[in-house]
Amino acid sequence: MRDPTSILIRPVISEKSYALMESNVYVFLVDPRATKIEIRKAVEEAFSVRVDKVNTMNRRGKLTRNRRTNTVGRKPDTKRAVVTLHPGDKIDLFES
Repeated sequence: MRDPTSILIRPVISEKSYALMESNVYVFLVDPRATKIEIRKAVEEAFSVRVDKVNTMNRRGKLTRNRRTNTVGRKPDTKRAVVTLHPGDKIDLFES
């Protein structure tokens, strides 16, 4: 198995992810080659919690345009994992 830090890149910070945290659901940006089983094991090992369910989504990068030179580029493709934890478990990501 790979190192959990190479699978879990960073948590997603948005209004929707903050709302999901109240129901024990956390969203992470993950390595595009990672499988659901690898993501489950990485979260369990990194945060010592029990994972009930892992859903993933592949998001295509948006097209960008440089107005001065009129060239087209694109942002990178990303993969997100929506991780549901066992009731009673919690990840202290942004708790202070």
